[in-house]
Amino acid sequence: MTSGFTPRRKAILNIIVAEYIATAMPVASETILRNYKLGVSSATIRNDMAYLEKEGYIAKPHTSAGSIPLAKGYRNYVESISKDIELPMEEQYHIRDSFHNVEEEVERWLKLAAALMSRLVGNAALVTFPKAKQCRLKHLELVSLHEYLALLILVLSETVLKQQLLPFSQPITQEQLNIITNKLNTNYAGLTSSQVLAKKSTVNSEEQRITDSVVDMMITEDELEYHATYLEGLRLMLGQPEFMGKDRMLRVMELMEARDWLKSVLHNQLENERVQVVIGEENRDESLKDLSLVLGRYGIPQKVKGAIGVIGPTRMDYRRAISTVGYMSDVLSYLLAGVCGEEQ
Repeated sequence: MTSGFTPRRKAILNIIVAEYIATAMPVASETILRNYKLGVSSATIRNDMAYLEKEGYIAKPHTSAGSIPLAKGYRNYVESISKDIELPMEEQYHIRDSFHNVEEEVERWLKLAAALMSRLVGNAALVTFPKAKQCRLKHLELVSLHEYLALLILVLSETVLKQQLLPFSQPITQEQLNIITNKLNTNYAGLTSSQVLAKKSTVNSEEQRITDSVVDMMITEDELEYHATYLEGLRLMLGQPEFMGKDRMLRVMELMEARDWLKSVLHNQLENERVQVVIGEENRDESLKDLSLVLGRYGIPQKVKGAIGVIGPTRMDYRRAISTVGYMSDVLSYLLAGVCGEEQ
């Protein structure tokens, strides 16, 4: 019996993964013999499959059944796919045309990107709002709610809006708030939190307290990894055979409804690769063990970034998911560069 992970065994593993992705049915040695010209006997294929099973690449759901891939098998398959694989040209044209037909508004672009990716891969897709490396103050407003209470409205770079209630120890009118607003906007518009702190300005105690609140809100914003997320295609994902069972479907629904689910998905996952694939048990979060993620980044290096990705069962069409995420990353980066006045 041949020893080691030979090229033929690798080819058989990739056949099993591709067949299972396409059919969601265990793959038998007879299927491989009949549909693929490997130049070997059925017995040799069975021996090779026994090796793959022993080494943890595949498993049999039932003794008499064919084989299905395990996480190790999917990982080997994904590593054989070029991360630079491209979508068919007709689909690239369709994506570009779709963006030409919507208004030049970042929020509309992101919703469209999530919807297009979801339809192309037949699973859930996510896109986060782009986030600046360091936010800058565009302007602030102070709105009187009561003689001792005002609402601080902070508009930051990338059209991010933050609000906070500010109590006062002395009565304060809207006219007084307007004077403070104009002064602080003149002093701090266009600055980062560190620049606001470093700027020497003559302010009274109330103005300083408001400035401190502004700086605190900006620092909190800078500490966030990603912004709001657009999620599309959850129904498509839950329609996959893997989620027909009530328990698995409920687990996914509970995950998506959790406020911090995106943090679980993206935390420390995105590295320097153009597209990164995280398969089943490779996920750090126990609630993601049944899922695979194909993740990418878009934006302008060192200035602004966002995350995009596809979420689905481990039996995912990885070639299509990788090519879709990679191309959509390029499209969103191009559009964002235009909005920010960067060279393209």
